[in-house]
Amino acid sequence: MSRYVIGVDVGGTFTDFVAYDRDSRALRAWKNLSTPDDPTRGILAGLARLHDPGAVDTLRLGTTVATNAILERKGARVAYVTTRGFRDIPYLQRGHRQFHYDSQWQRARPLVQRRDCLEVDERLLADGSVLAPLSADSVAAVAARIAADDGIEAVAINLLFSYVEAAHERAVRDQLQALLPALPVSVASDVLPKWKEYERASTTIADAYIKPVLQRYLAAMEERIAAAGIAAPVALIKSNGGEMRVPAARLQPVQLALSGPTGGVVATQAIARELGLPRAVTLDMGGTSTDCSTVIDGEISFTTNFEIEFGLPIQIPMIDIRTIGAGGGSIAWIDKGGMLRVGPQSAGAQPGPACYGFGGTAPTVTDANLLLGRIDPANFLGGEMAVSRAAAEAALTSVGAPLGMSAETVALAILRIVNNGMVGALRTVLIERGHDPREFALFAFGGAGPLHISDLMQEAGIPCGVVPVHPGQFSALGFVLTDARVDLERTIQMTSARFDAARAASLLRELVASASAGLAAPPGSVLEVRKTIDLRYLGQNYELEIGFEFDDFTAADVAGLWASFHAQHAARFGFAIEAEVIEAITLRCTVTRVADKPAFASLPPAAGAPQPKGRRAVVFAQGSHDTPVYDRATLRAGEVLTGPALVEEPASVTVLGPEHQLRVADAGHLVITHRDAA
Repeated sequence: MSRYVIGVDVGGTFTDFVAYDRDSRALRAWKNLSTPDDPTRGILAGLARLHDPGAVDTLRLGTTVATNAILERKGARVAYVTTRGFRDIPYLQRGHRQFHYDSQWQRARPLVQRRDCLEVDERLLADGSVLAPLSADSVAAVAARIAADDGIEAVAINLLFSYVEAAHERAVRDQLQALLPALPVSVASDVLPKWKEYERASTTIADAYIKPVLQRYLAAMEERIAAAGIAAPVALIKSNGGEMRVPAARLQPVQLALSGPTGGVVATQAIARELGLPRAVTLDMGGTSTDCSTVIDGEISFTTNFEIEFGLPIQIPMIDIRTIGAGGGSIAWIDKGGMLRVGPQSAGAQPGPACYGFGGTAPTVTDANLLLGRIDPANFLGGEMAVSRAAAEAALTSVGAPLGMSAETVALAILRIVNNGMVGALRTVLIERGHDPREFALFAFGGAGPLHISDLMQEAGIPCGVVPVHPGQFSALGFVLTDARVDLERTIQMTSARFDAARAASLLRELVASASAGLAAPPGSVLEVRKTIDLRYLGQNYELEIGFEFDDFTAADVAGLWASFHAQHAARFGFAIEAEVIEAITLRCTVTRVADKPAFASLPPAAGAPQPKGRRAVVFAQGSHDTPVYDRATLRAGEVLTGPALVEEPASVTVLGPEHQLRVADAGHLVITHRDAA
C-alpha cells in the first residue's frame, strides 16, 4: 500500500532526501553526493536506499536543471515572433546600467539571436481593439523561415498588447503549431499576461529557451524513476514553493527557474508557526551558495522582480530569495592586491573541498571548519564519508603561507570573511526593506548553516536563532510539507477615478477559475484562495500589493481598497496622499490545495542534565575552548546547553558560541538565545 511522501532536493554538492511515512507519521532523512553531469543518477542512488520503492505515494523534486540551463547558456535556439516593428525589443532592453562609470560595460546578451527575431503583420491598440488585422500569410512566411533553419528548436510568441486581448497571439500559435508540429511554442499571454513589453518578452523567451531541455530531461527522468520501481507520479517544485506535475512543467518550464531553494522557506513557515515566532529570516547555506528570505506574520515573501542576469528579467511569481556565492565549498584565494578572498568560486561535489580527498587542493570553508575543530573528521555524514584533517591543513597552509599566517589563523579569517558576506545577504532582506533584525529569529539550515549560526546572530544583531530538525535536508523536508499552488495575475490598468468594478470582478472570477482548474484538485480537496491587487499613486513607478477578501467589488469594497492602500503607504513610506488618484495595475490570485502535513513528534521530556558524548578543542574568535560535544539524537525536550558547545548529527553540526545558550523545543528544534537573555 502506498504510504511514503518523498522530498528530493538536488543541490550543487549534495542531493538531499526526506521520507514521510503516512502510517507511522515518522520522518527519515539522508543525503548523498550530487552527480552534476547526470542529476538523475544521484537521485536514483538516494532512492535506492528505500526498502520498498513501490510504497512511494508522492515524489516531490526540486531541480536546478532549468536554472543551470539559463545561467550556463545551454538552452535551445529560439525563434522570437512579434508584431512588425518590435523585433528589437529583446535587444533594446531598459535604459538603466549596472555600472554607471564603466565605459566598457555591455548589456547582457538576450537568450535569442537577433536574426531569429521575426515579425508578423498585425497590431492591437492599448485597449485591445484591432488597428491592423492579423495576416495569415505573414504567419505562414514566418513558419517557412523557421522550417528552413534546422537549428531552431523552440518558438516564443509575444505580440503587442496581448495581455489585454490574446486573440491574435493564439491564432499565431495555432497556425505555427499546425505548420511546425515538432517545435514547442511559448505564448506570452499564457506565460506572463502583464504589461511592460520587454519584461514579457524576456520571460516568454526564457520559457521557450529551456523548454526543449526540460522536456528531454523530464521524459528521461520519469522513465528511469519508473524503471527503479517507483510508480508514483513525480511532482516538481515551482519557484513559488508549490508543486506542479510533470505534464504542466513541460508546458511552462519557466516556473521552475528558482525551484530548489524554496523548500527551506516553506518548512520555516511551518516551524515558525509551531514555535510561535512571528518573524523569521532564513539562512540556507549549502555547499555552493547561501539563500536568504523572510517569513513575516506567517506569510512568505513573494516577488516577480527577478533577474537571471542584470537586465534579463523573469517575472513569474516566486518566493523572494536572495542568493550569494557562499557555501561550504567556497574557495579561499588571494587576489592581485594580496588580499584574502572567499568565493564565489566553489569546489562543488567534484573535486570538492580538499578534505574530501577527491582531488581538490584549494582551501574551502569546510576545510576551515574542520581544522578549527568544529567538524569531527570521524563523524562526517554520520561517519559514512571519510574526510582528512591533514589535507585541510595542507590546503589552508598553501594560502596562509604567502600571507604570513598560520593554517589556524587563515581558517579563522576565512570564516570571518564568509560570515561577513552572509551578514550582507541578511541585511538585503531585512534592513534594506525597513525590517529591524532584533525582531526576527534566524533559521539556519543547509549542511553548513548551523556551523555559522552563533557567529551570524552576533554579527547581525539577531537575538534568537533556530536550528530545525533535519537541517542538512531541510529544503527536502519543505518539499514534503508543501502544497500544490497556482499563482495567476493580469494587468488591469484602472484608476480610482474610473474604476470598472464589473470588469475587475469578471477578471477575478476568470483568474480564480483558471487557477483552481490548474490544480486538478480531486473531489473533497480543501482549496484556499488569496486575492491581491497592486496599487500606486498616479505617477509612481512602484506598487504596493494589497490583499482583500471580497469577490464582487461593490462600492464599499472598492472604498475599502483605497483606504487600505493609503494606510499601507503611510506605514511603509511615512505619508499618504488621500486626495490623490490611485492606479490599479495588476490583479492577482493564489489558489492552494492544502495537503496532509507531517506532524513533528514530541521528544521525551528531560530527565536530568544533558550528558556530552565527549569533548574536544574548538577554536573560536575568543580563542581555543575545551568544548563539550553532544549527540543531537540523545537530546530531550526542555534541555538547556550553555556555550561553548557542539551538537552533532549525521548531516550537520550546530556550533554554539561562548556567548549563547540553547534550549531543545518539544519537537526537537534547537532554539538559541544570548546567555544574558531573560
